[in-house]
Amino acid sequence: MPDIAEARRITRHRPEDFEAMRTAGRLVAQALDMITAHVRPGVTTAALDRLCHDFVRDYGAIPASLGYQGYQHATCISPNHVVCHGIPGDRRLAEGDIVNIDLAVIVNGWHGDSSRMYPVGPVGTLAQRLMDVTHEAMIRGIAAIRPGATVGDIGHAMQRHVEAERFSVVREFCGHGLGRTYHAAPDVPNYGRPGEGAVLRPGMFLTVEPMVNAGRPAVKVLGDGWTAVTRDRSLSAQFEHSVGVTETGVEIFTLSPAGYTRPPYG
Repeated sequence: MPDIAEARRITRHRPEDFEAMRTAGRLVAQALDMITAHVRPGVTTAALDRLCHDFVRDYGAIPASLGYQGYQHATCISPNHVVCHGIPGDRRLAEGDIVNIDLAVIVNGWHGDSSRMYPVGPVGTLAQRLMDVTHEAMIRGIAAIRPGATVGDIGHAMQRHVEAERFSVVREFCGHGLGRTYHAAPDVPNYGRPGEGAVLRPGMFLTVEPMVNAGRPAVKVLGDGWTAVTRDRSLSAQFEHSVGVTETGVEIFTLSPAGYTRPPYG
C-alpha cells in the first residue's frame, strides 16, 4: 500500500525546475565522461577523485558529497567487491578490476547524481556480464516510471531481471528523491512488488541505482563507517541515473553527452 506519510514529504517540482535538473545532470554526466580515459591500471582512486573534483569546480559547481555528513571527498569510488561508498585513497587499480565511480554535483542549488561502472583494461566474463546485467536492470527500472506507477514497480522490474540472470540485489541501500535536497523522499528500493510504495506523480525527481552482487546479497559496512562490501567478497556493480517523472513518462537527466551507455566505452 502507498505510504501516506511519505507521500506528504515528497516534493513535486514545477515544469521550469526540469531545466535546472538538466543542467546539473549534464555536468555530472560530462564529468563521468571525462574520467573514462583516466581509469586505467596503476591510477589511484584518490587521483580519480581529484580529477572529478577539479572538473566540477572548474565549472563553478560544488561536489555534493564533499562535507556531506563529514565525508571528505568529491566521489565515492568502489572497486570489485565494494558495493558502494568506497573512499578514494592510495589504492591503485589493476588490470581486470571493475570500479564504480559515483558523483553528485550542486549547480545553482540543484543536485545531479549519477554513477557508472568502468572496466580497468580487459575484464573477465563474469565481471562484464555483471556490469551488463546491472545496467540493463537500471534501464528496466527507469522504463517502469510513469504517472500512476509506484516505486515498487521500479524495484520489481530491476529485481526480476537481476534474479533471472542468477545475480542478487542489494537491499540495504536504495535510490532516493532529490532536487534542491541531496537525499529526499521517496526511497526507491532496488527490489519490490508491483503496486507497492509511493505513487509516482509528474514533477517527482528520483535516482534509480541498482546495486547487484555476483554472489549473495548480504553486505557489511567496514569500520570507516562508509565502505560497504559484499560479505562473501563476490563482485558487485552499480549504475545510477537521475530522472524526472513527466506527464507522460520519464526524463533522464544524466545521459552521457559522449554517448557512453554501458562499458566498455568508446
